[in-house]
Amino acid sequence: MTCQKAAVVANKMQEIFKDKMELRIFKTDSPEAIPYNLRSSTNVFINEELVSIDVATSETEMKKYITSVI
Repeated sequence: MTCQKAAVVANKMQEIFKDKMELRIFKTDSPEAIPYNLRSSTNVFINEELVSIDVATSETEMKKYITSVI
């Protein structure tokens, strides 16, 4: 459920910030994920920085976070 919620929030952020960010979603076993040594099934990165799951699953918090880093 957490993974699904994070994906929904990520897609919403892509709509809001479409001119400023690019959304890419990968599975934890994808070649792109290997360098990160991920331990959980839900991981969100912005500018190669891991975002806390509490932020990644909240539209309000994610919007604030993205606004602060772009």
